[in-house]
Amino acid sequence: MTLGEAYKYALNCLEKNGVDEADFKSLCLVCTLAGIENSAFQAHKNDEFDEVTLTEPLIRILGGEPLQYILGEWDFYDSRFKVGDGVLIPRPETEELVDLAIKTAKQYESPVIYDLCAGSGCIGISIAKAVPSAKVYCVEKSKKALAYLHNNSKGVGNVRVILGDILNPIELPEADIIVSNPPYIKTADLAGLQSEVQFEPKMALDGGEDGLVFYRAINIIAKTNLKKSGTLLLEIGSEQGDEVPKVLTNLGTAEVIRDIYGNDRIVKATF
Repeated sequence: MTLGEAYKYALNCLEKNGVDEADFKSLCLVCTLAGIENSAFQAHKNDEFDEVTLTEPLIRILGGEPLQYILGEWDFYDSRFKVGDGVLIPRPETEELVDLAIKTAKQYESPVIYDLCAGSGCIGISIAKAVPSAKVYCVEKSKKALAYLHNNSKGVGNVRVILGDILNPIELPEADIIVSNPPYIKTADLAGLQSEVQFEPKMALDGGEDGLVFYRAINIIAKTNLKKSGTLLLEIGSEQGDEVPKVLTNLGTAEVIRDIYGNDRIVKATF
């Protein structure tokens, strides 16, 4: 079997079973198994491919498991991050939060930055790589996620991995910037999420009864740990643009920023 034939086989299998984005998932799968980038598919489509390697991952996809978990890694911003069972999958809309955080961080000489609820570390590590003068503290309470965070931060010398729960006091130096994509889905809404999301850790999704539990905790942290000239950057749910700024009682001004799709996505707050 050639790589091109493997792609067609995977595509046919996924399409017959009603899997969404079957073409994209088939391409990612066969290219990853072949050890090449997606962009190199055409140049390698006549290469020999071991069809046996397709069986297990296709079964896992048909079982609803996220492609990212099956591949074991996923591209985010300018890097590739290890992901799998127990950690939230990096999403493209979060790259806009990282963009804004990097632009903000470059306004400081040697900023201290928190990435709260860091998960895989995709936010904090991306910022640290783009702003070498920064010291980035990635705080995560899940030991499963922490393993990925440690792995992803290898070789990034300005990242500090912290095991901590933001619902409890955390001792860190004062921050110039606090950035976070916290759990923000209402508990009652978790059961209605699509099947692939059901594989992701509830701890990384569940924002409590009103979806605002972690924003309240971050508000308290900002009061005690954010410098007076500091900035708070938060990813929010598309329907939380009115609610989250009201929770940030310890800050002065709060601006809601929309993403490229026109949805409320980021809250930027300052003293």
